[in-house]
Amino acid sequence: MSPERTGLVRTIPEKCRVCYTCVRECPAKAIRIRAGQAEVVPERCIGCGNCVRVCSQHAKQVYDSATLVSGLLACDPAAAVPRPPVVACVAPSFPAEFGIADYQSLSGIDYRRLVGMIRRLGFDRVVEVAYGADLVARRYRKLIAEQPEARFIATTCPAIVLYVEKYHPELVPFLAPVVSPMIAMARVIHRSYGAEASVVFIGPCIAKKAEAAAERYRDDVAAALTFMELRQLFDENGITPESVEPSEFDPPHPGKGMLFSVKRGILQAAGIEEDLVAGDVVAADGGAEFGHALREFSDGHLDVRLLEVLSCKGGCIMGAGTGTRAPLFSRRAAVSRYVRGRLAGRDPQAQPGPEGDVDLNAWFYPDDRTMPIPSQDEIRAILERMGKQHAEDELNCGACGYETCRTHAIAIFDGLAESEMCLPATITRLNEAVGELGVTNRQLASAQQALVQSEKLASMGQLAAGIAHEVNNPLGVVLLYSQLLLEECDPKAEQYEDLKKIAEQADRCKKIVSGLLNFARKNQVSLKAVRIDEFLQACAHAVVIPGRVKLTLDCRLEDPEIELDPDQMLQVFTNLMNNAVEAMPGEGTLAVRADGDTESVQVSISDSGVGIPMEIVKKVFEPFFTTKLGGKGTGLGLAICYGIVKMHRGSIVVQSNADPGTGPTGTTMTVRLPRRPPGGLA
Repeated sequence: MSPERTGLVRTIPEKCRVCYTCVRECPAKAIRIRAGQAEVVPERCIGCGNCVRVCSQHAKQVYDSATLVSGLLACDPAAAVPRPPVVACVAPSFPAEFGIADYQSLSGIDYRRLVGMIRRLGFDRVVEVAYGADLVARRYRKLIAEQPEARFIATTCPAIVLYVEKYHPELVPFLAPVVSPMIAMARVIHRSYGAEASVVFIGPCIAKKAEAAAERYRDDVAAALTFMELRQLFDENGITPESVEPSEFDPPHPGKGMLFSVKRGILQAAGIEEDLVAGDVVAADGGAEFGHALREFSDGHLDVRLLEVLSCKGGCIMGAGTGTRAPLFSRRAAVSRYVRGRLAGRDPQAQPGPEGDVDLNAWFYPDDRTMPIPSQDEIRAILERMGKQHAEDELNCGACGYETCRTHAIAIFDGLAESEMCLPATITRLNEAVGELGVTNRQLASAQQALVQSEKLASMGQLAAGIAHEVNNPLGVVLLYSQLLLEECDPKAEQYEDLKKIAEQADRCKKIVSGLLNFARKNQVSLKAVRIDEFLQACAHAVVIPGRVKLTLDCRLEDPEIELDPDQMLQVFTNLMNNAVEAMPGEGTLAVRADGDTESVQVSISDSGVGIPMEIVKKVFEPFFTTKLGGKGTGLGLAICYGIVKMHRGSIVVQSNADPGTGPTGTTMTVRLPRRPPGGLA
């Protein structure tokens, strides 16, 4: 499969961490985020390799040419006809890859040993692309001299050519009609070594793979290897610098074309000066810089005769296909040292051999991949979906990989991005989710507490029912005979008080058993529509309120109607009011207040009594727990109230303060009931 079909670069999903670095660094915006996964769009990719260079997770995989080259180099001794010659064309940047010590195991070696290693792989000839660069430089000088009014964009970088064809099709007529040094050298090889020779380019550039596979150059170059793939072949074949004999490059030999791999190298090779005063020539490199230069050239703001643009910052020596970790200026110095050494003793003005019949002409065609621009309303709608309601919400932080929030919105419109890529919006949603989770956790804790209480009440109810039924009959006999004996006994007799005590305690036991039966009974709720204000007044009339206690009733509901079981809720509210009165041994205030909303009604019953200590507040709804003196309570009242409120799908909570040092003492019982419990009226 060719790189045109599979793509020059693909993402390895299991390695991708979706950090959007590749999106940020891609000048063509050829990275699409789909379902939270980054993927390279083949038809938009220009092969600059920025995504490969910046990916710290090594999640970008470059199209493999090593397998194809190994097939070209394979030699069958039994074949009747020997395979055609295979010629390696080494890019001018090779000294920056292999000529620097202390950076890689293969660095710092003499170029002759590198040539020997390449020959050991099976290549029949090893030549320098720099000779083709000399031919191209000469053609550029001639082009500018013969067309003084024309404006040109250099076409030595295949990534730039693809970028112009795809994203600035209006600039295609300005592309210099000259092939790249690689194609020029391939045509020299075919003229020198035969048309059947297979040419393999070896260099730092990923875009060269696309150029070699292009239909217009398919007869020129068989494959393009990166320096990293060359290292791979060396490792697979066990080839080291020490295992080979030094060897020279095959002719033809280059001149200043060896400088082509550094920024402005083409200008020096062609003898063209970048005169800042005249402003006829401008050199630009790197994704951001060449993009701006081409836009200004298109807009007419950059009025120059020759625009030399390279996709890699610092020139080809910084290509994404390199394996060295050496910094920029170390690489430049390595190239300079190599060029000085090769040109030593030679006439610096010497020109390469004549072009002869080598065709250096090139033609380029628009392949428009520009995306439609949405309207301002469409952009605004997308921004609002990302939570950016106002201009100040557009932070332009660049975390999504796009320079501004609006370019991100345009990318979403074009199907290249997702709104989830926005980090501030994601953080906002995360904070909201954390807040909702906190509420849910509190609700869950409350529900768990209610469940524990319900299970406890259910267990106690079953136990209470069994005890009550077993005790009720013999207790009735005791109470009956104690009453009979009391009636027959003379009030002045010595045993009368004892019999009276027996009767009173038996009657108390009967009340306890009755409470147990009420607690254990699973009553059904019979809902009726009532006015809560009138209902609370009726409850207050059913309670004996001493004169020392002041009663206040306050209903703050516009709509006082609610559905509840009057008999059961009467038991709840009267019980709470009685408890409040008993909590105030002296003067005090009993405040009953009702408020709420359209969904629920909240009734608060407050007293100014002694309060309940904090350590026992959680126990007040447990069966048989009471703070009253012995013989004054069974401890079942609040447990029964709790069960009735839960049957109404409501809640009951207690707030109390028993410490005068922290404020007024007292207790507030709050009952919240739904206006219309599930199930409707009975």
